[in-house]
Amino acid sequence: MALIVQKFGGSSVANADRVRNVASIITDTYKAGNEVVVVVSAQGDTTDELIDKAKEISAKPPKREMDMLLASGEQISIALVAMAIREMGYPAVSLLGWQAGFLTSSDYGSARIKSVNTTRIKAELAKGNIVIVAGFQGINKYDDVTTLGRGGSDTSAVALAAALHADKCQIFTDVDGVYTADPRKVKAAIKLDEITYDEMLELATLGAQVLNNRSVEMAKKYNVELEVLSSLTRQPGTMVKEVVNMEKMLVRGVTKDVNVARISITEVPDVPGIAFKIFSKLAAKNINVDIILQSVGREGTKDIAFTVSKDNADLAIEVLKTSIAEINPDNVKLDTGIAKVSVVGAGMETHPGAAAKMFEALYERNINIQMISTSEIKISVLIDAEYADEAVAAIHAKFLPPVE
Repeated sequence: MALIVQKFGGSSVANADRVRNVASIITDTYKAGNEVVVVVSAQGDTTDELIDKAKEISAKPPKREMDMLLASGEQISIALVAMAIREMGYPAVSLLGWQAGFLTSSDYGSARIKSVNTTRIKAELAKGNIVIVAGFQGINKYDDVTTLGRGGSDTSAVALAAALHADKCQIFTDVDGVYTADPRKVKAAIKLDEITYDEMLELATLGAQVLNNRSVEMAKKYNVELEVLSSLTRQPGTMVKEVVNMEKMLVRGVTKDVNVARISITEVPDVPGIAFKIFSKLAAKNINVDIILQSVGREGTKDIAFTVSKDNADLAIEVLKTSIAEINPDNVKLDTGIAKVSVVGAGMETHPGAAAKMFEALYERNINIQMISTSEIKISVLIDAEYADEAVAAIHAKFLPPVE
């Protein structure tokens, strides 16, 4: 008997027919002799609708109350899935995050999982139940409901798989695996049979919306083997694991991220410690900084530019203008009309010329590069947002030309 953790996203349970389809997938797994623990997200656009309801009441609702509100979406979906399974004649029980043993930090809206007490889940499995768990949520030391942030249900599923020592963790979504690019935008995109944790983590961090990056990070840490597959097609998906058997492709994926803002600060005093002061102030506000570019000093000053998510842009500007005496507020500028386009692949470690190939693809489309960032397995460039889709297609064609 194997223990399988399955996670279903909001689109997979968006309406009654899809809930029944999900129930069918779950019961088929159960009938095969497996113990099954299921993590479910809120239905369809429920979370966005709840956020809109909050905005009708308050322009800046308290984060604690937002977590109380948003957690209700998963409560609805787990109950419906459990009902659908019981209608099919199989035993099922639904559990909220706190009932399933999720203890989190107290960062409302972006809590981190501290531990998972699996006692209740194991007890329900021992009774023969299929256990349906609300993703995206837990409880903190004050007994307050918390949420894990966007994509948090993926993290819930991986955490459960790790805590239960599950044999497999399946992430069901509306795509049938991980592709080398968004197949809706790039017709020549290739579905991957396997991908490494490191490659998937880079893709998830850089804008690919298949898996939450925190879930991939946790899967790598606890060696949880993931499968990304569709809840609609019943076809094998993409395995995410430590080592892949196939020969390394130069590039595993090309992706874009339009949730990017660039902040530039001109005439910063060219003295020791100024960069530390800037980025420590941002870090204190939990603002994650990505690409950083600093100019060569001139006449006692230098320019610094960096990127943050659009969600954090206004707060970052406020911090820079009000908290750092060495910065002239008039010299702080914000640009939100940009996109980050990236290529990812472990094969780039041993193949020189990947950057030149990427830059050539952009040059041939007359797309200007504004900033560049690299690591061992990825290259990212900042470009005007209006050219993002064209850039992805051009780069994909350069590295992964369509098969005739």
